[in-house]
Amino acid sequence: MINSSILNLKLFRFSLICAFFLIAGAFPKSAFSQEGTSASKEKKFVPKDVILEHIGDSHSWPVLGKTTLPLPVILYTDKGLELFSSDKIKEEEVNGEPKGKIYQGAHYTYTAEKDKIKVVDANGNIDEAASKKVFDFSITRNVVSMFMALAILLIVFLNISSSYKKRVGKAPKGLQSFLEPLIVFVRDDIAIPNMGSKYARFMPLLLTIFFFILINNLLGMIPFFPGGYNLTGNIAVTATLSVIILFVVNLNGNKYYWKHIFLPDVPFWILPIMWIVEIVGIFSKPIALMIRLFANITAGHIVILSLISLIFIFKTLWVSPVSIGFVVFMDVIEVLVAFLQAYIFTLLSSLFIGMAIEEHH
Repeated sequence: MINSSILNLKLFRFSLICAFFLIAGAFPKSAFSQEGTSASKEKKFVPKDVILEHIGDSHSWPVLGKTTLPLPVILYTDKGLELFSSDKIKEEEVNGEPKGKIYQGAHYTYTAEKDKIKVVDANGNIDEAASKKVFDFSITRNVVSMFMALAILLIVFLNISSSYKKRVGKAPKGLQSFLEPLIVFVRDDIAIPNMGSKYARFMPLLLTIFFFILINNLLGMIPFFPGGYNLTGNIAVTATLSVIILFVVNLNGNKYYWKHIFLPDVPFWILPIMWIVEIVGIFSKPIALMIRLFANITAGHIVILSLISLIFIFKTLWVSPVSIGFVVFMDVIEVLVAFLQAYIFTLLSSLFIGMAIEEHH
């Protein structure tokens, strides 16, 4: 009971610290001050802009306040390859008027339009025809965070694998003892119940998916560098994970799985309807996986930032106790959601695979 109380107190303190740094990192310094230039006074705080900037991808990584870490921009055009740092794209004026962030490249003049690199003409207007010839292979914030999660997975599990080889027949120790309950949980409560005796060949996939989602969910909750990103709330990432499951399910499907789709035990005149239903079902399962993970993680980030935005909408710090109180509560819920969404995605993946490899009884 005492240990549980201490754990809850530490979790509360961690959430409170996260809430503080989230305000400091996500909102501009001028938002805390009642004094400033006339331009800063006239500029209205728009919560939507802050929220969309956080949940979207970017060519730079916010560190603290207005300080950002520039990332490499890699463009392939019809005239050749362009490679430069994102800090080269700076606020400039064309003909005395502000035209946003512009960079003069070797082949074209570029601008960052909603974090998409586009070509602009001499007057600073976007040239859609030339922009279609530019293919963006930049290392964005989501790409860096993905590689960071990959590095963590490799370091952690290579270490654990080495521990298992060295400590055969001995009690787990260190990092191995910390993560073994989760590994056993994925095996005994997710893989075996849904896949039966064939679970072992799919364990590497299930463990990778579970810990990849979990690590990114937890790092996304840390509001300061190198956390504070929204990788698992990016629909392109969740779509890729779902497509992997789609291929694994259908490439491993046995004859009974395909017979159930194309030759189910129904009257022959219903077969055309059943074919449509079953084929739609093949694609609707990974689509459900994709949307569920994307929507839940993104919604959590939006709710937390919306609650903090109340301080700047009402333009008073008197709202902060209520706002931060709700943020701390949401942070605690988000810790649960981080584990829950990793569990649900892995559970449903194993269920779909198990239905495809199940033997006929």
